[in-house]
Amino acid sequence: MIAAGFHDAGYMITAVVGLTIVTFVTRSLFFVLPASVRIPPAVERALRFAPACALAAIIAPTMFARQGHVFLSWHNNHLWALLAATAFFVWRRNLMWAMVVAMTVFTVLRLCF
Repeated sequence: MIAAGFHDAGYMITAVVGLTIVTFVTRSLFFVLPASVRIPPAVERALRFAPACALAAIIAPTMFARQGHVFLSWHNNHLWALLAATAFFVWRRNLMWAMVVAMTVFTVLRLCF
């Protein structure tokens, strides 16, 4: 017997169709609306932060959790890499090199400890 959830074909089809509809509607909404519809300036300002919020939502679980539990420890290599990259970015304002610093710190800590 297959458990309900990800192994259920109906669930998967419903999820794929639902996500397709949501993606299509949200991405085409600005093209479908008439030109007379204006987005309020406050909403435009808020939307500028959407990419940073999405990135934070992707990265935060990796940085601060392990196996579904909060992991704030001296042994958290991800956290040390994040702190090093943040310090470097604040100092030099270069995102590419901040990523290089993060990967270097993470790799050294992972291989040495």
